[in-house]
Amino acid sequence: MKVGYLGPKGTFTELAVKKVFQGFELKPYQTIPASMDAIVEKEVDLAVVPIENALEGSVNITLDYLTQVIQIPIIGEITLPIKQHLMVHPDNKENWREVSKVYSHSHAIAQCHKFLHNQLKGVPVDSVSSTAAAAQMVMEQPELMAAAIANELAAKEYGLSIVQRNIHDFDYNHTRFVVLTEENFDFQTLSGSSHYKTTLMVTLPEDDQAGALHQVLSAFAWRKLNLSKIESRPMKTGIGNYFFIIDIEMKLDDVLIPGAIAELEALGCGVKLLGSYPAKKVELD
Repeated sequence: MKVGYLGPKGTFTELAVKKVFQGFELKPYQTIPASMDAIVEKEVDLAVVPIENALEGSVNITLDYLTQVIQIPIIGEITLPIKQHLMVHPDNKENWREVSKVYSHSHAIAQCHKFLHNQLKGVPVDSVSSTAAAAQMVMEQPELMAAAIANELAAKEYGLSIVQRNIHDFDYNHTRFVVLTEENFDFQTLSGSSHYKTTLMVTLPEDDQAGALHQVLSAFAWRKLNLSKIESRPMKTGIGNYFFIIDIEMKLDDVLIPGAIAELEALGCGVKLLGSYPAKKVELD
């Protein structure tokens, strides 16, 4: 089977994929939407894309594309520790403090703000499509005297020298990735995880009832359904129009979650099941 992921080679997404999908054929894509579209276009069987970072929050393009553009179920989740390193072309490793520019993904840049401010103050920082793309740029253009913020896999993939390790501001830095497919795929057996989540998309009644969100939360609370996340996203139909992404810490059952969904629909809410899936945590070597 083929697994598409946010590339190029050396991204954190590839690192997550390699931890779980060993022996599968991997295919990188330049953007998150392209990774998802590859399923619809039958180029791959599954896709893995980032959805949330512990420090920077949700990856909005993933949420919006998944809820408003395509209809592909979430069948799994992978949580990976994120360790950011500063790397340069091998020719520049001795004078790395003289770099003229730093490249990385916007999330990685934000995760390393303290280091950049204290160690490379005044050096321009440019955002690119991924941490791996930053590493590739630095390797291909040594004359720029630039640095990249990326992971160890990217350093190995593109032959860069890591000059400062673990430059992220906070030790607890993890990213969640979702596994998407239209196939009947057993991610539980592959991952070995028995921990499940269920994700719903909820829209409030159109007549803007007072206390509507409180009623939504009550439908889960009195059933003692533990919510690990509730997040609002704009519906892109006007100011003040939002939908909610809700993560429930259990597998879709026959009684509790269907009962909550039925109660929400009776209140006039729209409810869409995005997936009920095993959640796997992996560790770096």
